[in-house]
Amino acid sequence: MTPITALIQPVGERRMCTPERGRRRRCRSVAPGSECADDECMTGKAATGRPGPREPIFGKRRLSRRTWTIAAVVAAIGLAVALVVFKPWLLFVDVRVDEQLPIVASAPAQAEPSPPTPLTTPPGTASTATPTPTPTPAGPVQLAMGTLISHEHATTGTVRIIRQADGARVLTLENLDTSNGPDVHVWLSAAHVVEGTAGWFTAGSADHYDLGIIKGNQGNQVYEIPAEVDLSKYPAVDLWCVQFSVSFGAAELVT
Repeated sequence: MTPITALIQPVGERRMCTPERGRRRRCRSVAPGSECADDECMTGKAATGRPGPREPIFGKRRLSRRTWTIAAVVAAIGLAVALVVFKPWLLFVDVRVDEQLPIVASAPAQAEPSPPTPLTTPPGTASTATPTPTPTPAGPVQLAMGTLISHEHATTGTVRIIRQADGARVLTLENLDTSNGPDVHVWLSAAHVVEGTAGWFTAGSADHYDLGIIKGNQGNQVYEIPAEVDLSKYPAVDLWCVQFSVSFGAAELVT
């Protein structure tokens, strides 16, 4: 028997019942003008299965938090890529390399005078003179030199092209001091050196021979020049940053 209190319904209030499989119907009180029972309105779910008034609010909050998370991840990836590409810490790190520089001979070695040869030819016949041997260099000989000037980065030092006693040629950087940077190479350049910002990019559009990546941004260094390189085609030396296509410094060669 149903209690009398269960049959009493407040004025203006209606009952909402939902069938449950294998069980009795579940009925709840619904306030006038509302689409959900009291307990369902508190949880944000309507009895009809449609989202209640609180669910969209929570959805917006979740979307905002997700957006910020994605933005933070993208920013972190972008920062990591920038650090790998630009390597800004190299500007604050010096790499000094001091190699043994060839000592340039100040003058060719003088041939020792030969003792006078006694005259043995009979009178009236022409005498045959023995040719004097050509003096050979006592050591390495300087073929050209130049002084480095600054382009994008402050650069100082002396460049020399030297032929060794065995005929091999090398390029030396003496008392070099420039900035450390990514992918800086030593070029023999066909472009003449231009001072100021106008000369920062001239070597990039001219013929060149790459002697290799720079060994350090400070010190004394030696670079081999292959025998097939025609030095007459290259009147200058350029410290060229391949990654950013700009000159750190350059030197016009004087023979």
